Amino acid sequence: MKTFTIDEAQSLLPVLESLLKRANEGKQAAEQVEAGLSELARRIYLSGGMKVDTASVARQRAELEEHLKLARESVAEIDAIGVQVKDLEAGLLDFPCRLDDQVVLLCWRMGETSIEHWHTVEAGFKGRQPLDERFRRRSASGNKPN
Repeated sequence: MKTFTIDEAQSLLPVLESLLKRANEGKQAAEQVEAGLSELARRIYLSGGMKVDTASVARQRAELEEHLKLARESVAEIDAIGVQVKDLEAGLLDFPCRLDDQVVLLCWRMGETSIEHWHTVEAGFKGRQPLDERFRRRSASGNKPN
């Protein structure tokens, strides 16, 4: 498992924020297309059948798949960097970090200007705590985790 220092994680935020936005845009666009297709299916059901432009439906299904692919690829890029996506819509990311002899998670949410919180693997977001001197000291000393 890759681990990050505060400085390493912080330097990745612009790229990660862009990937998160792209993933969310793809997800939202897919949801809109899916809602349109669901509405069409509802109208067909309620009317007992109707003439459907199958080419248009096929295009919409292909568009839906493209949006989903974009979202999946964006999340996969974040994952490949070694960062964990905890909540796509909230833009919640965790960065594994070595603190003393354990791995903890630096915690960042879209809209925050910098990484200022951490939590244990078990505690999750509800256990978020402000970064303390132990993290800053490691960053300043240049110690790199493995």
